[in-house]
Amino acid sequence: MGEKDGPVVEPVDERLVDEVVERLMDRADASGAALLGEGGLLTQVTRAVLERALDAEMTEHLGYEKHDPAGRGSGNSRNGTSPKTVLTDVGAVKVAVPRDRNGDFEPRLVPKNARRLAGFNERVLSLYARGMSVRDIRSHLVQIYGVEVSADLISKVTDAIVDELTAWQNRPLDAVWPIVYIDALWVKIRSGSVSSKPVYLAVGVDMDGRKDVLGLWVGAEGEGATTWMAVLSELRNRGVEDVCIVCCDGLKGLPEAITATWPKATVQTCVIHLIRSSLRLASAREHSKLVPALKAIYTAPTEQAAEHALEEFAASDLGVRYPAVVRTWQAAWSEFTPYLAFPPAIRTVVYSTNMVESINSRLRKATRNRGHFPSEQAALKVLYLAVRELINPKARDVNHVAAHWKEALNQFSLFFEDRLSIQ
Repeated sequence: MGEKDGPVVEPVDERLVDEVVERLMDRADASGAALLGEGGLLTQVTRAVLERALDAEMTEHLGYEKHDPAGRGSGNSRNGTSPKTVLTDVGAVKVAVPRDRNGDFEPRLVPKNARRLAGFNERVLSLYARGMSVRDIRSHLVQIYGVEVSADLISKVTDAIVDELTAWQNRPLDAVWPIVYIDALWVKIRSGSVSSKPVYLAVGVDMDGRKDVLGLWVGAEGEGATTWMAVLSELRNRGVEDVCIVCCDGLKGLPEAITATWPKATVQTCVIHLIRSSLRLASAREHSKLVPALKAIYTAPTEQAAEHALEEFAASDLGVRYPAVVRTWQAAWSEFTPYLAFPPAIRTVVYSTNMVESINSRLRKATRNRGHFPSEQAALKVLYLAVRELINPKARDVNHVAAHWKEALNQFSLFFEDRLSIQ
């Protein structure tokens, strides 16, 4: 590791942490002290830790310990403290910030003019990512931490994410992707009047079988080839030279835009979407019969066998009762059938991982909680923060490697010949 990576931070011994926590909890139980709020146990501990760290910074700045005779005649010395209230993860904490006589001490932990620590900002952003409004966040902070913050402060914290969002939207991408899933979700945005606009989402599966959200774009009302060409051209300009399989949901103009951007790409209708669309058209009482009938279609070994299964379903009592389900599969047939040519391992990955939906459900929840957004940028901020939490290393449901990925990758390399560079 080079110097630019910074020093290696050793993890704290968990046994030591447990011991300290046990002592603190025993003390709280004995005294009846609260955990949060002014005078609460966590507040006192946070204050003590911050003040100890600030004293250490002052010692480093002066070059000698407190009360050390070596400081006599050094030209600078400690000059008491100044009270300051900072917002932290456990609420408002009053700390004594040390001063020096020359007035040139610049604390790093609690910088001058700073009224909140970085952890507090992250807490606000996390609440914002969950779709909470500014008013809801203010109310939450008062109820949980006893902290009164202004709407302007919360807006400043969330606005600080704009530069990060811009950098994320313009970051370079890998040249080749085995699978890219594309979908659109709808959000309400006020632009004079409140109207629903699509937000386009692209999720790639990389060579290691991990998901990556490639981008988010707010479109105009209604989807079309022109809009999709702009989105896909941006991905191309950011480095995506080829995609083996682009999985989508029959969005208007998208198949044509895909083949124009990546001529070798296979356009595949999402099987999960086909199944869900079919189930929405049928009574819930019939789902136990409908699912096996549809499974016979999408698990058929060949296209001819799948056609035969669809014909049998159309002629059955279930198919006669729900002709719209039959038409759904017939309308998507040309984009569904590429799936039938894939080897088993590729079929499993394309079908079972259902990459976009786990992300989409989280994004829909965040936008649904807000009702509508005052601007496109406000909508993108919430969606990006939700994505940022999902792609956090701890978010196992998003970052996990697809089951049997190595087997699928080997079949990708054979099925798509020399288009994948496996190292």
